[in-house]
Amino acid sequence: MTVDAETSSVPVGPVEAGQRFISLDRLRGVAILGILVMNIYAFAMPFIAYTNPLRMGGTEPWNLGTWFLSHLLFDQKFISIFAMLFGAGLVLMTDRAEARGRKPGPIYVRRQLWLMLIGAIHGYLIWVGDILFVYALIGMLAFLFRKRQPRTLIIIACLLLPMTLLLNLGNAVQVEVMMKEVATIEALVESEEALDDEQTQLLDDWEVQRAFMMPTDEDVEKEVDAYRGSYSEIVAYRAPIVAMLQLFIPIFYGIWRVGAMMLIGMALMKLGVLTAERSRSFYTRFMFAGYLLGLPLSAFSAWDLYAHSFDPLYTMRIGGIANYIGSILVAFGHIGLIMLITKTGALQRVMDRFAAVGRMALTNYLMHSLILTTVFYGYGLGLYGSVPRFLQMAFVAGVVGFQLWISTWWLARFRFGPVEWLWRSATYWKVQAMK
Repeated sequence: MTVDAETSSVPVGPVEAGQRFISLDRLRGVAILGILVMNIYAFAMPFIAYTNPLRMGGTEPWNLGTWFLSHLLFDQKFISIFAMLFGAGLVLMTDRAEARGRKPGPIYVRRQLWLMLIGAIHGYLIWVGDILFVYALIGMLAFLFRKRQPRTLIIIACLLLPMTLLLNLGNAVQVEVMMKEVATIEALVESEEALDDEQTQLLDDWEVQRAFMMPTDEDVEKEVDAYRGSYSEIVAYRAPIVAMLQLFIPIFYGIWRVGAMMLIGMALMKLGVLTAERSRSFYTRFMFAGYLLGLPLSAFSAWDLYAHSFDPLYTMRIGGIANYIGSILVAFGHIGLIMLITKTGALQRVMDRFAAVGRMALTNYLMHSLILTTVFYGYGLGLYGSVPRFLQMAFVAGVVGFQLWISTWWLARFRFGPVEWLWRSATYWKVQAMK
């Protein structure tokens, strides 16, 4: 399927059903549901449990096994695919606008600004783990590279990717220096010596950073109590965390990792990889190369992190490198698998349901937060911090099954998901027809 060029007299508008690439929709649906396997940890438990399964979620074999499988197959894998698809969508949207003789810039920027607003509302009012704000911001930077050739995009991405690792290393060194300074100041406190303003501020800054990176049992208990509170209490507790994440994630992760994945997605879109235009043998090789190179790296990463007790400083210095690289390769393996299934026509009914989820990806992503914060937070069932890791997968299975059904049901009756309709109507300054 290809997108036909239309005359410049036709106004720019959202992609119609007949102009879609089914492979992109299927891959997007798989990605958005795959992301949930990792996000469930952040919905159900304190943040430290997301990166350290020894702290919460159960250390029994079935709970650690759940962590291992999620680390091997899901951690950073599907979020990478989602970023690639964001880049692919950028190419599709801008090419379509230019084929109609329209300048895509104003519409695209408006689209991203609305997405940033949706992300901010999501982060502050619903769930702390929002990715939309960062994706919208980085997407505006990726727009500047839309005309580049695939080879150039891949080279730029390869130059960007190491920056996150270097910044993590620098952050680890900075934290170690701060720890030594804090130890000296704490010795002064014990000897009852007066502290100057700079020393007092350093202690306050360290307390914030320590509680985030190396929380004590008291810190974890405080977080559990906060999310078991009322809605207003949760919003107040969450607000400074969201503000901090929206500032630091783009600097330390978004520009480099997310930006690189978007550029790779743009390259793969231009090369026809994401639109199932390549041969079956290509996708078979793409899949096996990704899995054979990536899975051993992610498996080693899991063992290495466990062997070092998930020490945060070790993770920032060395421990995060294997899965950082391996996750990209495994993501390629996942892409190859989905494209191969699409090429062969296998599992068509199931894959069409994933395509429906992909067409409503924004709605389904936000639905994850609405459903699972209601399940785990205090204004709902109040299960936060009490469900072990293995049993959390039952909630994942329930949400996945529900969305595979509801997305198909909805799109049999309407053109867009409800949030997609709102987003597109705001982007194009025109109420879109839903029927």
